[in-house]
Amino acid sequence: MSDSPGLSTARDRPRVPLQRLLFGGVYGTVLASSLASALDHDNGQPNAGYDALWILVAALAAAAAHGYAHAIAHWKAGGKRATVESVRSVFAEWPLVAAALPTVAAVLGAAAGWWSEEGAVDVALVVNTAALFGWGLLAARSAGQGWGSACRVGMVDVLLGLFIVSANALTH
Repeated sequence: MSDSPGLSTARDRPRVPLQRLLFGGVYGTVLASSLASALDHDNGQPNAGYDALWILVAALAAAAAHGYAHAIAHWKAGGKRATVESVRSVFAEWPLVAAALPTVAAVLGAAAGWWSEEGAVDVALVVNTAALFGWGLLAARSAGQGWGSACRVGMVDVLLGLFIVSANALTH
C-alpha cells in the first residue's frame, strides 16, 4: 500500500491480467482490420469520420458484449452482485478497444486529408498485421518461449492479418 493516506501507487491498483490483455489485443486488432477492409465496398461517397466512429462503436460494442458474456458465464448464487461484476468485467475489456485505436487513427487520417480512405485501409492493415506479430511475440515470450519460438508464434498471428489482407484484395 501507499505510505500516504488516500493516495495509491501503481502497484496498489488492480492490473489487467496478461491473458485478457493479449486476448483483447488480438481480437481488437482483427476486428478493426476486418471492419476497415469492409469500408471501401459501399456505394456511397466516402465519409472517413463516420467510418472511424463506427469502427470505434463496433469495438466498444464487442468489448461490452464480451465483458458481459464473461460476467454472466461466471455468475454464482450468493456471489457478488451481478451488476457490479458485470460492469467490472466490461471495463476490463479496454484492451480490445485500445487495439482498435490505430485503425481509427488511420481512418481519421483520411478524414483529415492525409490520404484517401482506401489509403487509410492499407495503412491500417499494415499496422495491424505488424501489431498481430507483436501480440504473438509478447504472448510467447510471456509464456517463457525463446525468441525463435516466439517469432514463429508471431508469424502465426500474422497469418490472421494476411487472411484479412487477402480477403480485402480478392473482393476488389
